Amino acid sequence: MTGAVSVTAPAKINLCLGVGPAREDGFHTLATVYQAIGLYDQVTVSAADDLSVTVRADPRLSVDEVPTDETNIAVRAAVLLAKHHGIDRSVAITIDKGIPVAGGMAGGSADGAASLLACDHLWNLGTAREELLELAAELGSDVPFALVGGTAIGSGRGEVVTPLMTRGEYWWVVLESAVGLSTPAVYREFDLMHEVSPARPPEIPDELISALRRHDVEALGSHLSNDLQQAALRLRPELGRGLEQGRLESAHGAILSGSGPSCLFLCEGRAHAMQVAGGLNSQNLGPVSFAPGPVHGARVVAKER
Repeated sequence: MTGAVSVTAPAKINLCLGVGPAREDGFHTLATVYQAIGLYDQVTVSAADDLSVTVRADPRLSVDEVPTDETNIAVRAAVLLAKHHGIDRSVAITIDKGIPVAGGMAGGSADGAASLLACDHLWNLGTAREELLELAAELGSDVPFALVGGTAIGSGRGEVVTPLMTRGEYWWVVLESAVGLSTPAVYREFDLMHEVSPARPPEIPDELISALRRHDVEALGSHLSNDLQQAALRLRPELGRGLEQGRLESAHGAILSGSGPSCLFLCEGRAHAMQVAGGLNSQNLGPVSFAPGPVHGARVVAKER
C-alpha cells in the first residue's frame, strides 16, 4: 500500500467547565460546553515498514514536550485502529503543530483524532462513525470532540459528546504561555482544594446555553466559567495578570482554557479580536493569536495515491 493522507483537527476550548468529584476510576465527572476554534494541527500519515512520528511547528511554538515515540497519541491511535480491525499495518506520521502544546486546548487530542481518521482513509477501512468515536474515547476524554467539532456538550469524563445548535460566529483571542501546565497537576490541586468541602455534581448554566442560541456575545462573555481556573491560578498566579489585561483591552469575557495556561478572550467580531490582540501584544505577555469558532472537526484535506 502506498500513498499519504493529511487530516486537520481543531483546537478545543471550554465555554464552561464544570468539574465534579473524582470517580472510582480516577477521572472526574464533567459537564462542559466545547467549542472548536480555527487553530489546527495537521497530521499526515503514509505507508511505512515501521511506525514513526515526526513533529514540526511554527518557530513560535515549542514542541519539546511532544513525545516522538510509541507514547505519542497519534501513534497510539494508529495502533488502536489497526488492532480494532485485526490488521498489521505501520505508518510514518508527521504532525504539523498549530495548537499550543500543553496549553489547555487539546492539541494532543486533536492529533489522536486526526491520526484515527487519516489511517482509516489510508487503509481504506471505512470504519463507522460511531466506532471511530468509541476508539477516540479510548484514547482520551477530549478526542471524540476533536472528531465532531462545532459546539457540543460534553458529559461523563468529557468523552460523551452531544452536538449543540448555536447561532453565528464567535471570535476568540488566545494568549499563550511560554511554559505549559500539566493537566494532572491542575486536577490534583483541584482535589486538594476540595478535600474538606467536596465538589458538587457539575452543571451547565442555562444562561450560557441561552446566550449561544441567541448569539448574544456580551451575555456569553459574562457566563463563561471554569471550575479548574482557581486551581490553575494557584499553581501559576501570574496568569491572572493576562486575564485582567484582556478585560482591560475590552474583551467581553476572559477565562483560562481548560486546565490552562492559555488565556481566552471573547470578542465581538474579527475587528474587535484584532484590537484586543494588538493591545495584548503591546504588553509582551506571550504569543497572541485569534481565531473564529465554531469550526469543523477533523477532516481530510489531502489524499495521495
